[in-house]
Amino acid sequence: MKRVPTTRARSIGPVVLGSRPRVVAAGGEAELGALGAATEADLVELRADLFDAPSPAALGAALRTLADAARPVILTVRSASEGGQAMSESLRASLYADGLLQADAVDLEIASEDLVREVVPRARAAGRTVILSAHDFRATPSTDALLALVDRAEALGADVTKLAAHADSLDDVRRLLEVTLAARERGIVTLAMGPAGALSRVFFGAAGSLLTYASVGRPTGPGQLDLAELSALVRRFFPR
Repeated sequence: MKRVPTTRARSIGPVVLGSRPRVVAAGGEAELGALGAATEADLVELRADLFDAPSPAALGAALRTLADAARPVILTVRSASEGGQAMSESLRASLYADGLLQADAVDLEIASEDLVREVVPRARAAGRTVILSAHDFRATPSTDALLALVDRAEALGADVTKLAAHADSLDDVRRLLEVTLAARERGIVTLAMGPAGALSRVFFGAAGSLLTYASVGRPTGPGQLDLAELSALVRRFFPR
């Protein structure tokens, strides 16, 4: 049966998604000060997997620091298979369980299904937004494969599905653009990684991608623009 898209308001904390791409400043422990000072960003992504020694105590302290900046926080503890550092699933679960009490949203991989089934109900009970994501650092999957990931994310309880894939050429960028347009009513974030994908960081927002990510120091993904450059481009092409 063909899915009939539905439109509903989505938000992360007080930031409403959908009117224009929202700029997310992303970083780990080393970028904590820059994240707190990222006034050009709409939201902050705290990558707990990039801490030197991830622990609930260290994460709690970082989240309390970011609370002073009054920007909504997306908590991510990325798996090693999708770009994070290696750690046990039990530690990842502990970081999400403790951190979602202070964060406004959580981002987990679609592939981490056991962890998703544990964290999503807790996030729902706490009123947090759930982003379920997939990252391919080698290539851009087929359109059908990418849309199947959107279906799977929704079945697992996603409010927003995030798809990031390496783009070798503009054809790969066009494929991700096609997926963005097809899923734009379903709560989608798409990013093309690598040199060919830089323009996706700005213009996929016109096709319905809800978020775009910027660095405030060490990039958290290939082809990521720095915050000053990205926020200036978003302001230029998506005036308030």
